Amino acid sequence: MRKIQSQGVHHITLVGADRQTSIDFWEGILGMPFVFEQPNLDNPSDSHLYFDPGDGRLITIFTNEDRRPDPRRTPTEPGCVHHVAFSISQATFAQTVERLDERGITHSGVKDRGFMDSIYFTDPLGLLIELASYRFEPPAGHTHADVLLEAHRIRVTAGDPNISTVHLADAIEQLVARSRDSLSTDRSPRDPYRSPLTNPA
Repeated sequence: MRKIQSQGVHHITLVGADRQTSIDFWEGILGMPFVFEQPNLDNPSDSHLYFDPGDGRLITIFTNEDRRPDPRRTPTEPGCVHHVAFSISQATFAQTVERLDERGITHSGVKDRGFMDSIYFTDPLGLLIELASYRFEPPAGHTHADVLLEAHRIRVTAGDPNISTVHLADAIEQLVARSRDSLSTDRSPRDPYRSPLTNPA
């Protein structure tokens, strides 16, 4: 028996209401270019809209002009989607509260997640949306997931309840040490400001 190995999210498809509501939300608020449209090949009465969330993957929406937006919160029972999260830069994140407020969109305010900052609000159809911004950049050749896995191990060893910035910093240092060679035989932390060589009499 062998696994069916995934290599990333190909796309996520949501059931939308009318076409314009989807365009106004996904492109008009979240800035995702509207890149492709065709009939839903399993239900030709629906249209199938494709949006680029920024990483080359796709968010797709089934729309139908007979469906109206319903802002009530979508179900959260087992098997249902609780929320969908999108990555934004710290520069954009710093503007998010203001940009939601100017549209009168109710939101959670900034939430401290230790390794990232988050803001939550619902789309016009009641789906909870998270805008998330990492507090770190992974070292070259590594992913955010690599850093989080390493930080998790450090956090568990320390007996801490959740990942914080110190775990992230230590994780990045360890990943760099393992993946980058050095001519030094001792790569331990140093303090050159206290070295006698830098403080001649």
